[in-house]
Amino acid sequence: MQMPPPMKSFLRQYDLSGKTVVPFNTNAGYGVGSGFQTVKDLCPKSTVLEGFSTTGGIERDGVLFVMNGRRLAKAEKEVQTWLRKIFLENL
Repeated sequence: MQMPPPMKSFLRQYDLSGKTVVPFNTNAGYGVGSGFQTVKDLCPKSTVLEGFSTTGGIERDGVLFVMNGRRLAKAEKEVQTWLRKIFLENL
């Protein structure tokens, strides 16, 4: 539910001033938490577009349930819709 430390380090280390940052997240069902807000906080001089979050594989009792079939098709459609919304499709 929080941004992983390596991502925080990356955003602190590089000056992204004037850049466009497009956050996205995969998770195991817990959602994005504070991750997108952390991007905004660490990139105050950047344009941070609306982020995208989807539930990816879920590990339960050592068994990884991957995204496939209808779930995969749904996620692909959601990503395409998000890219159109933030005007990045076909770049």
